[in-house]
Amino acid sequence: MNWYVVYTKPKWEKKVAERLNEIGIVTYCPLISKVSQWSDRKKIISVPLFNSYIFVQLEEKNRNRIFEVVGAVRYLFWLGKAAVVKDLEIEAIKEWLSVPDVYEVTLDQWKKGDKIVLGSGPFISQSAVIQEVKQNHYILILESLGCVLKVNKKEL
Repeated sequence: MNWYVVYTKPKWEKKVAERLNEIGIVTYCPLISKVSQWSDRKKIISVPLFNSYIFVQLEEKNRNRIFEVVGAVRYLFWLGKAAVVKDLEIEAIKEWLSVPDVYEVTLDQWKKGDKIVLGSGPFISQSAVIQEVKQNHYILILESLGCVLKVNKKEL
């Protein structure tokens, strides 16, 4: 079964995921904790990582079942087809969200062009290439994720 991306009404992500689960559809709505401040207090709340998007896992022939639930608007499409998310990508999101906010990093003397494997943090086990070494930070290229990461030496 494939994972698909479903677009929901704004602020309906958790409700839609819950209702889809009730009718037997496997869903994943990644949540993060956020401090929300009102005039009289602060509170930690769980908010969706992706606004107005949830992931559903079902067979192609059952794709229309999501529209049985109020709040599910449409599928996200890519190149004319419903966007399919790989299991590996869903697991990477889950792993990234499970990493604690504080983690230990050890620092070796790296130089430009060195290839390393990150040993901790949200990008653990990802290989990276040192692009730049500055006095206060390193710039790493995470080729498998297609992104650039700046690591401050002060945080290390």
